[in-house]
Amino acid sequence: MLDRMVVGDVPRKHHIKHTRHGELLHEECLTRLGFDGAYTIAYHVNRPHTQVPADDVAHGFALPVSVEDAEPRPLRKRHYKSQLMGPGGAPLDARVPLVFNADITVSVVRPSAPDPVYFVNGDADEIFYVFEGGGVVESVLGSLRFDRDDYVCIPKGILHRIVPDEGEQHWCHFEGHGMGLLKQWRNETGQLRMDAPYCHRDFRRPTFEGPKDEGIREVVVKRAGFGAGPRPGFHAFRTEHSPLDVVGWDGSVYPWAFPILNFQPRAGLVHLPPDWHGTFGCRGALICSFVPRVVDFHDEAIPCPYPHSSFDCDEILFYARGNFTSRRGVGPGSISHHPMGIPHGPHPGAYEASIGHRETNELAVMMDCFQPLRPTAAALAIEDAAYHQSFV
Repeated sequence: MLDRMVVGDVPRKHHIKHTRHGELLHEECLTRLGFDGAYTIAYHVNRPHTQVPADDVAHGFALPVSVEDAEPRPLRKRHYKSQLMGPGGAPLDARVPLVFNADITVSVVRPSAPDPVYFVNGDADEIFYVFEGGGVVESVLGSLRFDRDDYVCIPKGILHRIVPDEGEQHWCHFEGHGMGLLKQWRNETGQLRMDAPYCHRDFRRPTFEGPKDEGIREVVVKRAGFGAGPRPGFHAFRTEHSPLDVVGWDGSVYPWAFPILNFQPRAGLVHLPPDWHGTFGCRGALICSFVPRVVDFHDEAIPCPYPHSSFDCDEILFYARGNFTSRRGVGPGSISHHPMGIPHGPHPGAYEASIGHRETNELAVMMDCFQPLRPTAAALAIEDAAYHQSFV
């Protein structure tokens, strides 16, 4: 969660009578951790809890299934070429999971149309990295504009739909539990510290315009632990009124966007570990931002990442743009997966060639996680089979 907002027409106190044009408004509490965590309270013109179940679930993405359940793969460094994937319709349908564990799923999204229904993720929070494209998140709490190189966070339980712009769209998508800003960058009041790699001004919040009706009456809810049929885990409901009938709200649970280039990188005398690039976290995982920056300033520093064996983490890197000094054969849209158990590091010649460099223009998103990542069939379809041998 970011900070508290209050917009529109709200009463002077929680849980008291609030009217509009003489009609009683209906309070909806959007809560985390039961009633102990962050929350938002929204005020609806109509009752927000009158959804009628629908038998036909026409929208939803394929949930991740590991190919290793049928045939275990040998331990290898992996490279997935997401740039080979084609467009796939509405964002809700276009998410293609590539690797996952019990804490996090990493997908690629290549949408080509707006969501025709509203979506509620009842399982997890979501963060998108917008590699190419842009659009608007239309939510019950307002409209959030996003553009190329933005991170977009949509908290669990928020009713929304995504309307992509015309043209090329290519997003990296993370679905996890408790996704958000890192706790170490907050002071005792919850404010971001002055030494944090971002400040409150760096984030864009929803623009609230009051009640609106887009003519959409279908809501799809993801609860992956339940359901069967053609789209298991997705459940359709219909509403009589527009769910975007909120006149005002206040709270700390809402979608937001953060431009990756607003991240303030750090440099040290010698090479700093990836944690220094930590941007967002969730249960069992850390998302890091590698942005253009100056590098190590010791006279004999080796700026290129050193070979390492991280015995407790799997590592994913989504390459966006720039010169990736430690890698060859990867390009914009490439995803490397270096698993725990075997060492990884720069390609031959990159380590020594980096000596004397004083800056880097690379742009990439990294995710480290504590549980091994398992691949899907979609990952195998875009895998570069020669990648592991390229380090020899």
